[in-house]
Amino acid sequence: MQKIRVGVFMGGKSKECEVSLNSGRTICDHLDTACYEIVPLFQTLDGTIYILPWAFLYRGKIVDFVHRLKNEAQHITWDCLKKYIDFMYIAMHGRFAEDGTLQGMLELLQIPYFGSKVYASALGMDKIMQKKILQAHSIKVPKGIIVEQQHNDIPAITQKLHEENIPFPVIVKPAKEGSSLGTSIVQHKDQLLKAIQNARFVNKKAQPVLIEKKIDGMEFSCIVITDYKNQMLLPLPPTEIVINKHVDFFDYDQKYMPGSSLQYTPARCNAALIRKIQAECVKVMEILEFKNLGRIDGFLTSENEIIIIDPNSFSGAAPSSFLFKQAAQINMNHTQLINHFIETELHAYGIQKKKAFQKMSTNLQEKKIRVAVIMGGRSDEREISLESGRNVTYKLSPHTYEPIPLFLSRSLELYRLNTRMLVSNSTQEIEDLITPDMKLGWHELPSIADFVFIALHGGEGENGCVQGALEMLELPYNGSSILSTALCIDKFKTSQFLASQGFDVPRAMLISVAQWKEQKKSLTKNIAATLKFPCIVKPHNDGCSVMVSKANNEQELNIALETIFAAQRNFALVEEFIHGIELTVGVLGNEKPRALPPSQAIAQKGILSIQEKFLPGAGENQTPAPLAKKTLEFIQKTIEKAFTAVDCKGYARIDCFYQTAAQSPTKKERVVILEINTLPGLTPATCIFHQAAEIGLKPMDFIDEIIKLGFAFHSSSSQKVQEVTGLKNMHKKTTILQKNI
Repeated sequence: MQKIRVGVFMGGKSKECEVSLNSGRTICDHLDTACYEIVPLFQTLDGTIYILPWAFLYRGKIVDFVHRLKNEAQHITWDCLKKYIDFMYIAMHGRFAEDGTLQGMLELLQIPYFGSKVYASALGMDKIMQKKILQAHSIKVPKGIIVEQQHNDIPAITQKLHEENIPFPVIVKPAKEGSSLGTSIVQHKDQLLKAIQNARFVNKKAQPVLIEKKIDGMEFSCIVITDYKNQMLLPLPPTEIVINKHVDFFDYDQKYMPGSSLQYTPARCNAALIRKIQAECVKVMEILEFKNLGRIDGFLTSENEIIIIDPNSFSGAAPSSFLFKQAAQINMNHTQLINHFIETELHAYGIQKKKAFQKMSTNLQEKKIRVAVIMGGRSDEREISLESGRNVTYKLSPHTYEPIPLFLSRSLELYRLNTRMLVSNSTQEIEDLITPDMKLGWHELPSIADFVFIALHGGEGENGCVQGALEMLELPYNGSSILSTALCIDKFKTSQFLASQGFDVPRAMLISVAQWKEQKKSLTKNIAATLKFPCIVKPHNDGCSVMVSKANNEQELNIALETIFAAQRNFALVEEFIHGIELTVGVLGNEKPRALPPSQAIAQKGILSIQEKFLPGAGENQTPAPLAKKTLEFIQKTIEKAFTAVDCKGYARIDCFYQTAAQSPTKKERVVILEINTLPGLTPATCIFHQAAEIGLKPMDFIDEIIKLGFAFHSSSSQKVQEVTGLKNMHKKTTILQKNI
């Protein structure tokens, strides 16, 4: 029987690369070679990937061997990974590894991998969004405030701390880092600025900073794994952490320097409190959707209150880490635990332990900015994507840009499109025309493009996967980040989050296919009683009005749900029907977004169809919506706040209903948000161009602004981007948007 080839991915582009080397070495040492063939993989700080010679695996530091890799190790690319591995065991930590970046790339390459998926990974590294979601589910977290980039007004920050009743000492930490990097304790306000700057720029690119109340009590860390045979999360006995008395908190040295702290496993508290900690950690895992492994850090206070300080979707895997300490308490050794993780993933992917899955130099200033436009994909919205991508390609200013149209096939492979193929009527036509010589590896993108315009809709293009791949390649792109896209693709999650932040959303129920099979009659009755008729039925993660229907009675509700589940959807979303004026509102901007004039979407049959959205000559949109100026401003302000709440960037389209005081159940006018589209359609017929025209932006200028906002958002993440944007000076143009936003 051929063994499954397990790639152990270590190193990476974050400051935690040394920790990752230790973890990777441990995994390689303890993988069961009777079942698996080990392929050690190492990524350098510049993103190059090598099959790591085993002799290098045992060096103490990366600097010991990194200079030898070019001559002594085999260089491989992302696109050829599947030639060497069948499964990826992620042993990396921090940025580009735990934040959805690597996960997105592996999803696109269709390589099964270990650990949480795109959304949960991105959420696991975003402490601000993480806290908001946990609070919305009644999980206790430290009180704190957020300090945005470039905010250095210490008196104002101090005043805010006072208003929130957060006394000194306080914990200052970056919003998107691990291993306590950039974290410090501040005893007095005079130390705040230095601590904030240290946290903000710990990874060079500025990021928001959290200032939190210092928690007193027993610090713990609890590993949670999956008992896949019983379909349950299994919390291991938590570890109590006792830091060195000469330090203030569990910092980087305390975490990784042997002997720097005392650790008691299980924690020194009674069995009831152990169970309480474990139960809370399981809840956190479920809320954040961590899979297979999670490490939940927190405090047990003197009042026996549990406060969660840092949920992690990964855990360090050094030989003496919490992971193995706690597993030992249930008689699992290193090899057994690692094998368990892989078997859990193979089970989730539907893969048998035997190998049973298919293989699936001229002056830059004289050059135009090379923009790769990716269109197609494998979602139900691929035809709209083709329309959008083609339109973007044609609308790129020929004076500034060199367009490079690329087609993403249903097998998630990239192909260059020639002029003839670009005008194809359908994606199937293109699939029939593409030839092997047109294929382009993902790793080749940085060599042909300065910017990637994602013209994909739904699926991997709008759920964080493509964004993760581009982040890994350090290529700037249009639109929002990994987490925002991964969140907003899921209408139910987005709705729940917005509700927790004080926004009005439709009452809704998420129905799984398993629930429907087992409880069909009772669910129908429950929906009818809770949401009333008529109600709206739709997939929870599709756009473009795919399978959206209005159910006026139980029979129509049953038909609508059966239709969604027959299309192999695992969930269906049922929402209350909102009476009011249906609107769609484009938003443009990064830190200071501007809502464009709202359009009234007029549906002929009560539900806006895909034809009404995208077919030229079909449908009706009134732009601006026929509402009073004061009302329009109220709608726009609400939409801008929603855009900011989910941390969208660049542009988006937000669909909503406006209700007058008479229509609203609250007896106050309100905006009810339906969904947020992070990559709205850019077809010739789309209303976002109508809205942009209302503020003087032609389609070409609008797309130009989207690219400029993408460059601005990613400007400090890549030297290449800085060179392009610097030389071009963002093509030396000032548009109406810059004057108005």
